[in-house]
Amino acid sequence: MATKKNTVSWPPAPRPNPRTTSPEDRVRPLHRWQVAEAQERQLLRHHQSANEQRIARIAEANTADVDAAVKAARKAYDNVWSKMPAAERAKYIYRIARLLQEKARQFAVVESMDGGKAIRESRDVDVPLAAAHFFYYAGWADKLGYAFPGKTPSALGVAGQIIPWNFPLLMAAWKIAPALACGNTVVLKPAETTPLTSLLLAELIQEAELPDGVVNIITGAGATGAALVNHPGIDKIAFTGSTGVGKLIQKSIAGTGKSPRSNSAAKRPTSSSPTPPSTRPSKASSTASTSTRATCAAPAAASSWRKACTTKWSASSSTACARSSLAIPLDKNTDIGAINSKEQLGTINKYLKVGVADGAEMYQPACDLPSKGFWCRPTLFLNVAQSARIAQEEIFGPVLAVQTFRTVDEVIQKANNTPYGLSAGVWTDKGSKIFNLTSKLRAGVIWANTYNKFDPTSPFGGYKESGYGREGGVHGLGAYLNLN
Repeated sequence: MATKKNTVSWPPAPRPNPRTTSPEDRVRPLHRWQVAEAQERQLLRHHQSANEQRIARIAEANTADVDAAVKAARKAYDNVWSKMPAAERAKYIYRIARLLQEKARQFAVVESMDGGKAIRESRDVDVPLAAAHFFYYAGWADKLGYAFPGKTPSALGVAGQIIPWNFPLLMAAWKIAPALACGNTVVLKPAETTPLTSLLLAELIQEAELPDGVVNIITGAGATGAALVNHPGIDKIAFTGSTGVGKLIQKSIAGTGKSPRSNSAAKRPTSSSPTPPSTRPSKASSTASTSTRATCAAPAAASSWRKACTTKWSASSSTACARSSLAIPLDKNTDIGAINSKEQLGTINKYLKVGVADGAEMYQPACDLPSKGFWCRPTLFLNVAQSARIAQEEIFGPVLAVQTFRTVDEVIQKANNTPYGLSAGVWTDKGSKIFNLTSKLRAGVIWANTYNKFDPTSPFGGYKESGYGREGGVHGLGAYLNLN
């Protein structure tokens, strides 16, 4: 005789860490991880770029706030961090990496809400790479003597760091991790349009129980950054952003003894040889130029195709643009998210008009754009002249400018004929052509048959007006050390 089984009702568990207040009613930490109010209560209203909804109010740091953060960093450096054994510092950095892995989903969502980036890229690229950088530099913290044999490495002191809006979390990891590993303390200012993941990282660092003042996050616009650059208590300035601002920083710190490092915007070429692997170059260039609205450190903003292949590849690129999913950033199927800000969208639209006025042929797929938010269709320009502004200047949007070439010497000349030189890509099935092109292209990073592949062990940086110095790898350590 069968017996009736007893059924048990399992009530759902409560949601972990429920919010008791609206995000827009919370003033995020200013420095030293304390919920601090700015001295004069100046608040920046922060909106999602995808729908223009306000999601936070951010305190804008003034001169007094910057001074307090720098003094906190100096006190932590003098009393705690510089005296701590390197192996103990490594444990803290390693703890940050582990916590970042544990909270990866939360950071990915905030990163996409903050800047409009597709969740697929935040989840699969930005957050894992940020954690990898902390893991990597945790390993170097007690091995600096092996990184620079014959030298006696020592920390610089307090590092002031300014990062842009295109990779807020990853850029913070690029700068904070090597600085801490070398024994420095940090005052970091994120971009005013993307401060949330940096502030969330500050909360994570507090959870990792770093001593107070080792990492300080200040928020604000250009005036806040200028106050940080000009503060006499700063020993090192590390900046990533526009070339114009980088030049202003250089002038400001000239003769002050502050150690500089600058990584600026650039026009990045991709070149396809006479024997490329099928239509992969055109598809990859389109993907690289539209991925994350082409606001990454090295989007394929300009592409050179062999003249004989232009018809086939332009059709392939047009198809790739048309099939790209332009939708809300938190949709996992989204290829192209929202533009970071209204100002940036205005800049992109200005360049679209300039490209047409310069005689280039413009293609955009027919698709509906959301009624709210800052959106731009993926755009392909054909028949672009070398002198055209869209071939020479950085657009920072989902736009690909295509030029043609007949010989290898011609494509090398065109690729190098810009004021920038951050990165480049070469597509060919001939190894000899890869070595020939990469040895002659004036770019800091060159990929072969791929694009936008990053690793914490590999240095990244540019030539000419794309800045100087390197981040990542052993090279990234040297910028934060005195080597005697």
